[in-house]
Amino acid sequence: MFDHISIGVQDSDASKRFYDAALKPLGYTCLSQSPGSLGYGKEAARYWVNDAGKPVPADRDSGLHFCFAAPTRASVDAFHAAALREGGKDNGQPGLRAAYGDNYYAAFVIDPDGYRLEAYCGKAD
Repeated sequence: MFDHISIGVQDSDASKRFYDAALKPLGYTCLSQSPGSLGYGKEAARYWVNDAGKPVPADRDSGLHFCFAAPTRASVDAFHAAALREGGKDNGQPGLRAAYGDNYYAAFVIDPDGYRLEAYCGKAD
């Protein structure tokens, strides 16, 4: 459905350290970088992180979050650990979420700008 998603951040250099670490275990890397703009993905940049004059204020009650596909449960664990090491905040430890499905394994973090992120694997490891 979506070709890409873009978010606005206060400091793309700080965001690069966070997203490089958090997305690497999921197989995503920074495929495009220019001053104030980063594009992450596998074959093509699909998640853009851009400096913005007025980033969207963090709102835990907004319901907004971004879910990244993870190849394994271990990669979900590694995503969560890396995100916390690079300044993210825990928003849900890695584990099964039976309310979402029998094999719904996910972890939730909040990035340094307040965006809520999820890594999800639906495989039974």
